[in-house]
Amino acid sequence: MKEISFESQVLHTPFEKEDAYHSLSMPVYNTAAYEFDSAEAMEAAFCGYTSDHAYSRITNPTVQNFENKIRVVTEAFSVTALNSGMAAISNALITVAYSGANIITSAHLFGNTYSFLKNTLGAFGVEARFCDLTNPEEVSSQVDENTCAIFLEVITNPQLEVADLKKLSAIGKEKGVPLIADTTVVPFNIFKAKDFGVDIEIVSSTKYISGGATSIGGLILDYGTFDWKRSSKLADMTTQFGNGTFTAKLRKEIHRNLGAYMTPQVAYMQTLGLETMEVRYERQTQTCLELAKRLQSLKEIESVNYTGLKESPFYKISNAQFGSYPGAMFTFNLSSKEACFSFMNKLKLIRRATNLFDNKTLAIHPASTIYGTFTEEQRQSMDVSSKTIRLSLGLESVDDLFNDIKQALSQEIF
Repeated sequence: MKEISFESQVLHTPFEKEDAYHSLSMPVYNTAAYEFDSAEAMEAAFCGYTSDHAYSRITNPTVQNFENKIRVVTEAFSVTALNSGMAAISNALITVAYSGANIITSAHLFGNTYSFLKNTLGAFGVEARFCDLTNPEEVSSQVDENTCAIFLEVITNPQLEVADLKKLSAIGKEKGVPLIADTTVVPFNIFKAKDFGVDIEIVSSTKYISGGATSIGGLILDYGTFDWKRSSKLADMTTQFGNGTFTAKLRKEIHRNLGAYMTPQVAYMQTLGLETMEVRYERQTQTCLELAKRLQSLKEIESVNYTGLKESPFYKISNAQFGSYPGAMFTFNLSSKEACFSFMNKLKLIRRATNLFDNKTLAIHPASTIYGTFTEEQRQSMDVSSKTIRLSLGLESVDDLFNDIKQALSQEIF
């Protein structure tokens, strides 16, 4: 049979074991433990000699089915499903980091990611080196023998900055440092991270995959492309695990010890969401681009920022990496924080809520919410403006959304 499409693969990836009742949907295995036929079989499962499930904090059939679907469609070496996007980020970085190490990254990060790198890891002796990731020379100059990763968001939230991934990957390969990327803004049915040199991909499956914000989850995809003999922390494991060393460290130690594995209920809901992601993404991103263009015509709006607009300074590199529809999120600036609050309070259709890529369109004022506990100096250093509104586009009619925005700006509807 010829190679089939993304949407067909996610629908028809077979179960690892045939279901006793021939269910078309993987059942939800609401269980903590599993019985074994013998002590020998139990030993083999717990020591990892077989793929049998031992305990649902470590593996679960429903979660494994979800992981396997994603592994098949992305051609990843392995996929690990965790209980949030932040859990995926923390588990991935803790797998490679150690006291005295440093991580090359940007100050243009989601608020909790920034805090995790600077404060949480910093307290354990891991340095976050913030630099301009759009400047390869600066990145290269920051890498030293203790650099354990280059980490970035492929489209930063909410600054909407785009770095050249192939250039960053080339630096990583030259210096012996893995490229770890949070790709949540553009899903893997559109963006093939491996093709751009990403070694470890991190996704908040809460977003597009969950199918309308039904559940919280995160994913770590290991493409098996990095030579872990060049990692001072993991080199000793490569004799046994080769290019699968990262996955071995993650699955056999880090995620087991941190206890953040995805639950079967969430895996079931996100498997269903995965099956419709392609069609939802197409609708959401088309609406996103059209609405961003329309908002440029409104006099009350100072600027519109979306990397799919030709006016964006990142349009060319965004188009090369993500195509014509780079995610279903954009930002726009009004005259002041007060104007932003007035606008949000007048919205009738668009919801005032956090999260991204719900089926409903969501508006948030990042400076007062996601970055609300940061100092003004910190917000300025991260280019988070009090004049900025972030929109996450849902499945509504673009005309209805545009009309709601116009009435919230107190502009007459024509």
